[in-house]
Amino acid sequence: MSNYVYSSSPHVKSPRTTRGIMIDVCIALTPACIAGCILLGLAEARLGWLSLMVLAIACISAVASEFVYLLCCKKKFTEILRNFDFSSLVTGMLVGMNMYATSKWYAVMLASIFAVIIVKMLFGGTGKNIVNPAIAGRIFAFIAFGAAFGGAMGFDKRVLSRVDFKFVETGATPLQTMFNGKENSLTNLDLFLGTGVPGCIGEICKLALIAGGIYLVVRGVLNFRWPLVYIAVTGVVSVLIFWFDSCVVNDKFIPQLMGTKFVPALQTFLPSILSGGLILGAIFMATDYVTTPNTKLGNYIYFVLLGILTAVLRKAVKGEAVSFAILLMNLLVPLFDLYIKRRPFGYVKPVKEKKVKEVKNNG
Repeated sequence: MSNYVYSSSPHVKSPRTTRGIMIDVCIALTPACIAGCILLGLAEARLGWLSLMVLAIACISAVASEFVYLLCCKKKFTEILRNFDFSSLVTGMLVGMNMYATSKWYAVMLASIFAVIIVKMLFGGTGKNIVNPAIAGRIFAFIAFGAAFGGAMGFDKRVLSRVDFKFVETGATPLQTMFNGKENSLTNLDLFLGTGVPGCIGEICKLALIAGGIYLVVRGVLNFRWPLVYIAVTGVVSVLIFWFDSCVVNDKFIPQLMGTKFVPALQTFLPSILSGGLILGAIFMATDYVTTPNTKLGNYIYFVLLGILTAVLRKAVKGEAVSFAILLMNLLVPLFDLYIKRRPFGYVKPVKEKKVKEVKNNG
């Protein structure tokens, strides 16, 4: 009898493991990390090295935090190493990607420690966290350290490596520039490729992020529907908000302006989805298995509401708000799972009592 393993249903056998999934996510995040360091380095050499250092500090701090915590729980080092599932490394990479090249080393380190120990390990470890650890770590650093967290940096105009960078002289991110009603010198292609775009390390090159997302879809790790729903809803709601605002004159809504203002508002769709950390959040953080609903209907509602909330918060703060939107929606996931339940396999909807009586009477 000792050769048998007893466990509760369901019994699903699959080669897919948590470690395998986390390794795939690490691979998918790598192009954006490399692109961010290179593009910032082309702008200014020290920013490239600083970006690399920020990513290294975040990853080492996250992994070391998990090992130290488990050692304090009196687990053997060899056992910890054998069961290491790379989830803390994913958290560390995401924390680093959500930091600026100018972020202070202690802010980065403490953000990773907070994400792994407070948000993940104290709640039971992998799969038990109620919010995304990397999101919580970023918000912790933003609130706790302020200026040490970093911010958009202004670059000197110059031509490096035969690439004409259109740097933002004011130090404002493209998203802040757009919401403040100023003309942005960055084109949609600049935003997509990351040329001359200030911001967090991992959000600069959208092409690299999308390439990582495609890799996860091909590997069966990511359902492509959810990032697309989130990004599309955010873009559409952003357009509607800009359209409504453009029709307001002296705090009065002028319906007659709606026809002439629609096309200019529609042109904000691509800048809205290509600016800030929307694509990074949509592909790698909002789609976390643990912090999303268990049903298809719940996921559709979740990501639609997340897109609406992101667009509204961006308008309210006139800047980036993806992290706060994801954190708030993570807290609502238990409600989605409570009221939107998965139907059991083979479920047949029961016939109402009145209909049964009518059938018997007609018979």
